[in-house]
Amino acid sequence: MDESDDLLEDARRARWTAAGTGAALTLAGIAAALLRLIRSAPALVPAAYAGGAAVCAAAAVLGSRGRTRRALWLLIAGVMVMALGDQFD
Repeated sequence: MDESDDLLEDARRARWTAAGTGAALTLAGIAAALLRLIRSAPALVPAAYAGGAAVCAAAAVLGSRGRTRRALWLLIAGVMVMALGDQFD
């Protein structure tokens, strides 16, 4: 195995990690939005969770296409949006 094979393996691992993390955070955001929607919470709370989940879904798509740096920043932004929604609860 030479250095180029190691780089390809690292890139493949980064794509899978970004896509998997984005998908997991998307599902968590949707579940939290649905739970907050069922309970009596301000309308901004489930909207923030759903918005954060949408951003994480976009990150999963970007990560699967090899744009891992942008996917990482979108994952951070999506989690921050969800955390902001948690502050309104």
